[in-house]
Amino acid sequence: MAPFTLAHLSDPHLPPLPKPRLIELAGKRAFGYVNWTRNRHKYQRREVLDALVADVKAQGPDHIAVTGDLVNLALEAEFAPARAWLDGVGPPDRVTTIPGNHDAYVRATFHRFGETFAPYLAGDDGRIGFPSLRRRGPLALISLSTAVPTLPLMATGALGREQLAALEEVLERLATEDVFRVLLVHHPLKSGARHKRMTDSAGLLTLLKRHGVELILHGHDHIHSTMWFEGPNGNIPALGVPSASALAHGRTPAAAYNLFTIEKDNAGWRCEQTVRSLGVGLQIGQIKHVRLI
Repeated sequence: MAPFTLAHLSDPHLPPLPKPRLIELAGKRAFGYVNWTRNRHKYQRREVLDALVADVKAQGPDHIAVTGDLVNLALEAEFAPARAWLDGVGPPDRVTTIPGNHDAYVRATFHRFGETFAPYLAGDDGRIGFPSLRRRGPLALISLSTAVPTLPLMATGALGREQLAALEEVLERLATEDVFRVLLVHHPLKSGARHKRMTDSAGLLTLLKRHGVELILHGHDHIHSTMWFEGPNGNIPALGVPSASALAHGRTPAAAYNLFTIEKDNAGWRCEQTVRSLGVGLQIGQIKHVRLI
């Protein structure tokens, strides 16, 4: 089997932020807009995002996964530019995306992510909904959504009982197939910050312990992250990445993405991770290479 390469980037928070209408700056958006104008615009930079995407393309991955937070305040004016940006990353058959909490920032535009990015969300059966399943080479990409509107100053996410029940059915079906299962989810399965956690992660961890996957990819925390969770045949690696548009600031690292090389031989699955990150002068370079499986 020829190696299959999967690129993973997350949280582009597409800059710049369109000027909101006064009527849109109510409730949670007011807090988010103040944060953007005072802080986030300084380190969420379009030139950084463009440099990172150019480097992703130069590596020639077979598929690209984008694990949420394409927009910032879910303003109506944000969605069309975000779709144009994603179209530039690659066509829907080569790119898969899922929503993050910023994509579902408020109830008024909660529906817009699904409408705007439908071709990048749909499973192989054409259905728009979660979980969705896409088969690409030896991979079974299982997309989840933890994106729910929350109160001001909260960034939690949840799957809900129906999505967890549907996920169990998907995992049961895949158990009989010789595929490398990759779970895409925005929120990490474990978080030390109560206001940023996945509130029903315990249910997901229970399913994974019973059925397993080979790899979990997430965003949300804007940091390099490797965690291991119990599966039926050993521990499962869960990987997070920094924001794809970020300059390094404080304890938050600069923009980066993961590149996974996946293949199978007589000994079983093999998966290697390469991390490529922003350096000096918008140059992107390798900072880590490790075998995960």
